[in-house]
Amino acid sequence: MGSVSVVAFCLIFFSSLVHSFAEFTAEDCWSLGLNKANLLCSSCDQLSKFDLNELKDHCKQCCHKDESADAVKRYPKARLEVCTCKFGAYPQIQAFVKSDRPDKFPNLNIRYVRGLDPVIKLLDEDSNIQEVLAIEKWDTDTVEEFLRTHLIPPEELSDKNDYLKTNMV
Repeated sequence: MGSVSVVAFCLIFFSSLVHSFAEFTAEDCWSLGLNKANLLCSSCDQLSKFDLNELKDHCKQCCHKDESADAVKRYPKARLEVCTCKFGAYPQIQAFVKSDRPDKFPNLNIRYVRGLDPVIKLLDEDSNIQEVLAIEKWDTDTVEEFLRTHLIPPEELSDKNDYLKTNMV
């Protein structure tokens, strides 16, 4: 009887050990309220700010490793172009545009172009288009996270253009 309980204990221990190292499936994550397709591990690190540490382990098993900071190309400006007549077809883009979220990005310009599906154009310092991305399937959080990742923060830009800081003696 004693050896059976030891075997049962070992089986339970090893199955829990294997489970703790295995990633959750997309369905597992979805049942936890997490979208494995677009969850970045850096987002899991933010949970502690909201006293949600108990979700962190599950979050880490559902997330993608963030691109390294060196691999992410960042731009000084961006322009979101959309047609207001198509807001009905793209309610998430409308929600982003009409919210206070664009105010977080002073180097983001919103341009209304008749008949255009929503796109984000990433620009260099001289406002030359470097990349164009179709965003019709993005939600408000995705747009905000993309801009946070790919736009150079305005405070970094102001340092770059500040004569006194760039030409210190």
